[in-house]
Amino acid sequence: MDRLFLDANVLFSSAYKSDARLLELWNLKNVRLCSSRYALQEARINLAGEDQKSRLSKLSASLDLFEAGQTHLPTGLLLPEKDGPIFLAAIEARATHLLTGDVRHFRNYFGKKIERIAIMRPAEYLRGRK
Repeated sequence: MDRLFLDANVLFSSAYKSDARLLELWNLKNVRLCSSRYALQEARINLAGEDQKSRLSKLSASLDLFEAGQTHLPTGLLLPEKDGPIFLAAIEARATHLLTGDVRHFRNYFGKKIERIAIMRPAEYLRGRK
């Protein structure tokens, strides 16, 4: 079973439109969706509409939430301070995948495994499931 850790931008994009393609993640079989309160808060802050915030609340009800258990990133992983808690929470969640659309900060890690976590864009993960 895959354990997918969803970054804040994935949560944001899923709640932004009622017909977002990323909603497919919630319908996958043999998948456990995970995130953190930190990621949820970041997504919530960036959503403007009450309908979007309501969708985020409904989506988050089915997530397993984890928080960063350690304070130091693995050796060789260089991320801005705001992204560190995301990866550390993914470790705590025992995630098999970190799904993120953050090309700016995770670009160098797409397609790689760090701490047994495959880092990829959500669309790439969904393509691999078909």
